Amino acid sequence: MAEIARFKAIRPVRDKVHLVATRPYYSYKKNVLKAKLQDNPFTFLRIINPEFNSPIKTKANSDRRFKLVNERYHEFIEKKILIQDQEPKLYLYRQSKGENSSVGVIGGASVKEYLNDDIKKHEATLTSREEIFTRYLDIVGYNAEPVLISYKGNSDINSFISELVSARSEYEFSTTDLIKHELWILEDKQAEKFEQLFKQIPCTYIADGHHRSASSARLFESGKNNSLNARYFLSYFVEQDQLQILEFNRLIKSLNGLSKSEFIDQVSEIGELKKLNNIQKPNHQNKIHFYIDKDWYELLISPDLIDYTKPVNSLDSKLLTSLILDPILGIKDLKTSDQVDFLPGIFTIEEFHKYGMKNKFKIGFVLFPTNIDQIKLVADHGLNMPPKSTWIEPKLRSGLTIYNIKE
Repeated sequence: MAEIARFKAIRPVRDKVHLVATRPYYSYKKNVLKAKLQDNPFTFLRIINPEFNSPIKTKANSDRRFKLVNERYHEFIEKKILIQDQEPKLYLYRQSKGENSSVGVIGGASVKEYLNDDIKKHEATLTSREEIFTRYLDIVGYNAEPVLISYKGNSDINSFISELVSARSEYEFSTTDLIKHELWILEDKQAEKFEQLFKQIPCTYIADGHHRSASSARLFESGKNNSLNARYFLSYFVEQDQLQILEFNRLIKSLNGLSKSEFIDQVSEIGELKKLNNIQKPNHQNKIHFYIDKDWYELLISPDLIDYTKPVNSLDSKLLTSLILDPILGIKDLKTSDQVDFLPGIFTIEEFHKYGMKNKFKIGFVLFPTNIDQIKLVADHGLNMPPKSTWIEPKLRSGLTIYNIKE
């Protein structure tokens, strides 16, 4: 039985929401980030980059830096750029881009369910990042970027959401990345009905935000925060069929001392290899496309080399590592290797090739996207996918609904 909790969101006033809400700061190039900070006094980026236009300089990830973030946050509240709802609410949010649209509910996910594995995970977290973000949460006192959580829906929930989005939204705005954003504030009876319907869901799955959820649970277990809101963490619950799951492709700096022909000879032993006449992505699982120089190849991995009895071992991202990156190119650990770069499938295959050639990578591998059933199977077995196996959308805006974890 899945739980979703109401909360009193701290959110932008209606006439400034399009100026406040932002992509995560790390998604911007440095020159773009600087321009946004310079030109937009209302952007949430000014809260999380508190030293902009300030003589104060602090060490990254230091307590002092985090205290400055907290101060800027309260300045936005004092200036009434951000307001808080007086009563706990649930929030319906829809994000649309082109033909793709995702609609779900923003609310609190239960830390207890997370710790009991009723909220399932498919990605390992780094202790160092957990520690930093736990300290960040404790000092700044809020969470502004929801964890993306998927669930297998049913007709009752889907019908109710369709009914809710027929009303006029509280927020409706578009951003320069061609995405339309809409947010509805559910009335008490609507929220109560959704809470009851959601109890039909036996379990949920983290799609994106493993470090954020782990850090929230870590802070709760530490006993430093005994507030009611600390029992939950900010989440966006989306029906699994509305997720867009893309691949993460790999770029490699060297051929580990091999010549091009030697590499091709070794790869040809893994399966059926053929040269491609044009640039294209693979069209099904267990097929990997790669380039060397300007030449593109297709590798269909031999079924004899695939262990279908283990959910992780049959993933293309794992097969690439175990059959090529490790034994042929000498790359043992994707987390620590300086020989690998990753580019998500939001970039076209032509952009991928151009990026690799411009940055002088020797070889680039393109994978077929992992599907939701594969992700759930890994999570159900309590296993972890290889690093950078999936790029999952929607990617949520920071500062749209802020969760006060000390309330």
